[in-house]
Amino acid sequence: MTLDDYAVGRKTERFGRYEMSREEILEFAGRYDPQPFHLDDAAAAANPIFGKLAASGWHTASATMRMLVDEGAKHGGHSIGGASVDELRWLRPVYPGDVLSAENEVLEARALRSRPEIATVKLRTTTYNQDNQPVLTMTANIIVPVSR
Repeated sequence: MTLDDYAVGRKTERFGRYEMSREEILEFAGRYDPQPFHLDDAAAAANPIFGKLAASGWHTASATMRMLVDEGAKHGGHSIGGASVDELRWLRPVYPGDVLSAENEVLEARALRSRPEIATVKLRTTTYNQDNQPVLTMTANIIVPVSR
């Protein structure tokens, strides 16, 4: 995709399908976020926020990234790199069996003055669970070619 594909205000249709399995939640948490409410049913049940085993927010962000890359691949690639993440919010817990999907909204898009062959695009991504509840929002700045 190139700069012309990113009209400010454009929203994508919902895309992706990522099911959070208990096994994957435990594996991810064990490697990257080994807090008790991500690893132990009793600790999670005692936690006033989660009430049961919950995925790491970083796992949810990683699953979102996977859906973004897979969707982008269907359209020739979303970016040639990432510049930054301005905001990342975990809105509600993600539990084993939850099925995630996402959508994007283009907030800004402009060619760089210093490198006119590339552009930055600011995207707001929202990730939803199977009940259409938002579980994550992220505002990121990606780098795309101006043209192919």
